Amino acid sequence: MEGPEAVQRATELIEQRLAQEEETEKLKKANPGKLSMDMLVLEEEKRLGMQSPALQKVKGQERVRKTSLDLRREIIDVGGIQNLIELRKKRKQKKRDALAAAQEPPPEPEEITGPVDEETFLKAAVEGKMKVIDKYLADGGSADTCDEFRRTALHRASLEGHMEILQKLLENGATVDFQDRLDCTAMHWACRGGHLEVVKLLQSRGANTNLRDKLLSTPLHVAVRTGHVEIVEHFLSLGLDINAKDREGDSALHDAVRLNRYKIIKLLLLHGADMMAKNLAGKTPTDLVQLWQADTLHALEHPEPESEQNGLERPGSGRETPQPVQAQ
Repeated sequence: MEGPEAVQRATELIEQRLAQEEETEKLKKANPGKLSMDMLVLEEEKRLGMQSPALQKVKGQERVRKTSLDLRREIIDVGGIQNLIELRKKRKQKKRDALAAAQEPPPEPEEITGPVDEETFLKAAVEGKMKVIDKYLADGGSADTCDEFRRTALHRASLEGHMEILQKLLENGATVDFQDRLDCTAMHWACRGGHLEVVKLLQSRGANTNLRDKLLSTPLHVAVRTGHVEIVEHFLSLGLDINAKDREGDSALHDAVRLNRYKIIKLLLLHGADMMAKNLAGKTPTDLVQLWQADTLHALEHPEPESEQNGLERPGSGRETPQPVQAQ
């Protein structure tokens, strides 16, 4: 039958992609990233998954290189090679200074005098400043204090993985399933940050692993999109509904296939994820895998312009979100 044959072909292609990814990982170091706390756009997370800060940095450097090429030539022509050497030395020193500053967070004061306001309390949850947290709570501040997006200190500390602060907040009555304006709980934020120990702590304090955000995404959906394999494994061991669908009818397997999460795809299949489940667009994970083949064929038949072949977005180079082309 066409259905079983399609699933078999898709499974074989997934195995091939997983083998390629494992080989690639041997040649490079993992570079996990974190989402900022400034704004959360769930639609972008669903579509793009966790964006690599390293890739974004390389892209930015490439743009700077192209736009500054003429300037460098001018420096050489006008002031000689010595000016260019001096300029490079200054830039390298500036980068070293910036890196050193980033690695040295401001020291926490030995003793907190005076009251701690809400903004300072919430900022301390991000920066891991336990004494500020202690002072705020000791003065009668609520552990559920939140910002304009209804994000509490529990949300923020979960993203950053500050276990001691999380334990303190929970001991002082923090609501473990407090939902922000996008209905995300601390569990969702822990999945974004990739902190399995935080997930387990929240779970031990009664957190609901099935609560959904505005996109009807479960924490499993979020862990799949952001590529945190250990958290996905943990959720699967709990026997959660592996085929739960979000607002668009996508299961975790739909998300994993769309974002090329090969290891997670295999995990989901081993735990019984449905390859033939349709989303609201009528697409199954098997359909999406078949689009990989169409995308690869299109890339071979229509090479990108030389300007794009700079190592940043080559076909098959591990892009987070390939743009599939309908098969002919």
